[in-house]
Amino acid sequence: MTTTAVTHIASLVTNDPSLGNGTPLGLIHDAAVVIDGDRIVWTGESSKAPATDNVLDAAGRAVIPGFVDSHSHLVFAGDRTEEFNARMSGQPYRAGGIRTTVAATRAASDDDLSANVARYLAEALRQGTTTFETKSGYGLTVEDEARALRIAGRHTDEVTYLGAHIVSPDYADDPAGYVDLVTGPMLDACAPHARWIDVFCEQGAFDGDQARAILTAGRAKGLHPRVHANQLSYGPGVQLAVELDAASADHCTHLTDADVDALAQGNTVATLLPGAEFSTRAEWPDARRLLDAGATVALSTDCNPGSSFTSSVPFCIALAVRDMGMTPDEAVWAATAGGAAALRRTDVGRITPGARADLVLLDAPSHVHLAYRPGVPLVNAVWRRGERVV
Repeated sequence: MTTTAVTHIASLVTNDPSLGNGTPLGLIHDAAVVIDGDRIVWTGESSKAPATDNVLDAAGRAVIPGFVDSHSHLVFAGDRTEEFNARMSGQPYRAGGIRTTVAATRAASDDDLSANVARYLAEALRQGTTTFETKSGYGLTVEDEARALRIAGRHTDEVTYLGAHIVSPDYADDPAGYVDLVTGPMLDACAPHARWIDVFCEQGAFDGDQARAILTAGRAKGLHPRVHANQLSYGPGVQLAVELDAASADHCTHLTDADVDALAQGNTVATLLPGAEFSTRAEWPDARRLLDAGATVALSTDCNPGSSFTSSVPFCIALAVRDMGMTPDEAVWAATAGGAAALRRTDVGRITPGARADLVLLDAPSHVHLAYRPGVPLVNAVWRRGERVV
């Protein structure tokens, strides 16, 4: 293996508070990073960097960890342009729009679905995303959910079984029968291909009792819970997520004080998805309230064709700073280390010795520019597992 040093970094975000300025970002100024194979082996002041086989001069740019997008729905076909246009013309967002994507996804070939995943991942990579999770949920039959997970597994290890996205149109008159399918034959077919199980606990999708049954069945098969919680209304999703030690409760838009306290006292990460609020003109999640209470917060794209058709983590960072009460430091941490926490990973989302060598070089002197210059393509280079890929 050859070693590479990236030197003369104006501002290095390590996400290790024991380094640099002692903040959660662990900022080091005039810094360097040394990569050996697929790992970080050294960080520190540029003047103290050890000798390496190769040297890249960052020329006063900032370096941050690769973004960790811990919530996306990339195995789908078609789009929902007409629905978005109608919503921007005054119609409200409802969970049932998912059925449109279900029909298109069922009709698509495996090759077409895999090509779509690859396309959106390449798009995300160019914007600095080096780790991502993605879900099934647009098949809603045993065969289609299992194939979605197999396809997702070609592209990432962070695969989530979401047979409980909505009640399948095939079971519109028998929701209990669909829950039996999701927790029975569908789970049996899908569990070998997934790490996580998720449920959309919401009016128009699954209630608290149904969600509990689905997540409990998944845990019995070795899948760890995640929950679409409290997006469109107040409900039991967050409390259920904390009770079952879910890795994350995602959306968290409508929270009671008890919900906030539960997230602050438990191990469940509150994953906020501002692209969804932007695309549905909904109420913004109150990140400030969660952070001030001591909850761990992640930021992710929720990339999907219905309610958040963006693959851009920088866009979500800018929204979180502008409209959700986060500081630029907090938003960058949430999109890197926070996303890693939502996936219960310690090898990504940070730039410290032993971590995976996932780095983003920005065409800016500071990570603050991600919010300061919204919409500007600031990513100059990306390394994933030690290999420069952008």
